[in-house]
Amino acid sequence: MNITRTNAVPPSRIPGDSARHYATVARAIDYICANARRQPSLAEIADAVHLSEHHLQRVFAAWAGISPKRFLQYLTKQYAKQALRERGDVLSVSSAAGLSGGGRLHDLMVTCEAMTPGEIKAGGHGVEVAFGRAATPFGEALIGWTARGICHLAFGGSDPAADIAELAALWPGAKLVGRHAEAARVAGRIFGDRRQPGRTRLHLLLRGTNFQIKVWEALIGVEPSAVVSYGRLADAAGVPSAQRAVGSALAANRIAYLIPCHRVIRESGEIGDYRWGRNRKAAMLAWEAGLSPRC
Repeated sequence: MNITRTNAVPPSRIPGDSARHYATVARAIDYICANARRQPSLAEIADAVHLSEHHLQRVFAAWAGISPKRFLQYLTKQYAKQALRERGDVLSVSSAAGLSGGGRLHDLMVTCEAMTPGEIKAGGHGVEVAFGRAATPFGEALIGWTARGICHLAFGGSDPAADIAELAALWPGAKLVGRHAEAARVAGRIFGDRRQPGRTRLHLLLRGTNFQIKVWEALIGVEPSAVVSYGRLADAAGVPSAQRAVGSALAANRIAYLIPCHRVIRESGEIGDYRWGRNRKAAMLAWEAGLSPRC
């Protein structure tokens, strides 16, 4: 496996300064999540992140499109359970979609193609996988893509080299080429500027079992600001008793956000775990809640 690095330049900022604001908002979300049951005031949240109430309100609203108080409401079990009831049919259309079907994601049109078992076994032999790190509204991410579509999107940990090593392990036979400037442009297409929405077409290259792909395809059809339970997702996959298997399929997902595992919550209304961090999952839900007319 060869790795080539080109265009090694710092990634550009996501429009609207959302990438810059994420670090501040993430600290606020961390505090809100930890203290949600006692409903902290705006003053308490602002004090925890060392900002004035006015500054926190402005930064949070600019990033998420909603206030900290509105996000706190979103975190409550009652609100989440109500959302599950109201949007209980969000998978009715997507569950009937074929593998080549598309779904609406924010202002994106996402289509998918699955790798064949033979291609998976070959480990990407003869394939060039371009990759790069880029700023996103949820922190820095490592994005990977081939000529057939985006195949990897993972939010960075503390060790960038380890993130690239993980990508390389998934594609042991491929030639990896670093293209950070292009990765920044891909991130811009994915997350864009919500002040100027526009239809963007993206293609995903999926590698997984038939069951996993069915779960991921169903998820792509879940609208932003909507949530779905593990049980409902299992129903859509045609195996209503396989909630644990659904959880495993979510854990195996390597394309964050575009395959929106963050929209799956527990029947109880608890947010639940997330491969790239529980607080990042909460941040995604807050960011998408700002897209909803109800917010």
